[in-house]
Amino acid sequence: MSTSPSILLLSGSLRTGSSNESVLRTAQAVAPAHVRTVLYAGLAALPHFNPDDDIDPLPAPVAELRAAIDAATAILICAPEYAGTLPGSFKNLLDWTVGGTEICDKPVAWVNAAAAGRGRGAEATLRTVMGYTGADIVESACVSVPVDRGTVGADGIITDEGVREQLGAVLGRLLAPR
Repeated sequence: MSTSPSILLLSGSLRTGSSNESVLRTAQAVAPAHVRTVLYAGLAALPHFNPDDDIDPLPAPVAELRAAIDAATAILICAPEYAGTLPGSFKNLLDWTVGGTEICDKPVAWVNAAAAGRGRGAEATLRTVMGYTGADIVESACVSVPVDRGTVGADGIITDEGVREQLGAVLGRLLAPR
C-alpha cells in the first residue's frame, strides 16, 4: 500500500465537460507530484439507494465507491446546485455513504464552481450529509471558485492561473495535518 496521500475527487454532475468536472480535472493537474488523485467515474452506475440493499454483499458499484472512499486520504467534492440543493444522482451517491464508516473522520472539502452568490443550497446539503457520515469537514478548504467557461481548455482543464492557485491551496489545506 502506498504511503503517498491520495485525494478522491467526486463530481456531482453527470454532464460531460461540466464546470464541476473541470474544477476536479484542474485539481488533478495542479496536485503536487507526491499526491495521488483519483477522479471517481461511477456516479451514473450507482443503483438507487435502498436501505434494504445496504447489506453485504453490497451492489458492485456501491462496493467500488466505498472502497475508493476507504482508500483515499481525503475527499474533494465539486457539485452543482439544482432546484436549491444537490442533484438527485449525487445525493444518491451520498446516501450510499451514510451506512458505511469509510468517510468517518476523513478530511472532506468542497469547491463551489457556481457564479457568485449561487450554489449555497448544495453546500448546505453537503454540510448536512457530511455531518451524518462523521466526515472531518476542512472548513478552510471549502471555497467558492466561480468558473468562467472561457478559461476551460479543450482538455477540460482550467487555464486561469488564479483559479489554479486557489485549487492548489485547497489541496494543501485538505491534506494539512490537523
